[in-house]
Amino acid sequence: MDKFEEVLPKLISIKLFSDFSADNENDRRILKMVYENMTLESYPKDSVIIQEGKYGDSFFILYKGSVKVCRETPAGDIIALADLNSSQSIFFGETALISNEPRTATVKATSDCQCIVLSSKKFLDICEKEPLLGYRVTLHIAQNMARTIRDVNSDKATLYAALFSEIESGM
Repeated sequence: MDKFEEVLPKLISIKLFSDFSADNENDRRILKMVYENMTLESYPKDSVIIQEGKYGDSFFILYKGSVKVCRETPAGDIIALADLNSSQSIFFGETALISNEPRTATVKATSDCQCIVLSSKKFLDICEKEPLLGYRVTLHIAQNMARTIRDVNSDKATLYAALFSEIESGM
């Protein structure tokens, strides 16, 4: 992988590590520990990085390239959720750092990609030594989950209202 000084701006630019500062000596030390436990993995165009429904224990930062995020509908149709590229400070699979649950979406490479990868085991090992890392990252994961729950609840209410309106107009 590239040198720490080259990867540091990418780490700090993503939301999970945004509370860390390149100018703070303690923050740099903690992020260097994270960096030393990460690997750089390459994915050719059209390869699946994360598969919806499969278990995974790794967190990914899109370092180079572009990806498509998709989900399967209950009817089995595939819907595209987003097209993303490495200039957008993209990360995915973050809940795998704290939870052993199936993946909620598929992430597929739309170009040759490189991802910086951190396993949950290595993350938790670092957190044992550096609780500040665990606190800050877990807080961001919890905030993301809360936002997702809020959005899903809002979407459900909208769908329910539309369905109710449709049923009412049909009577």
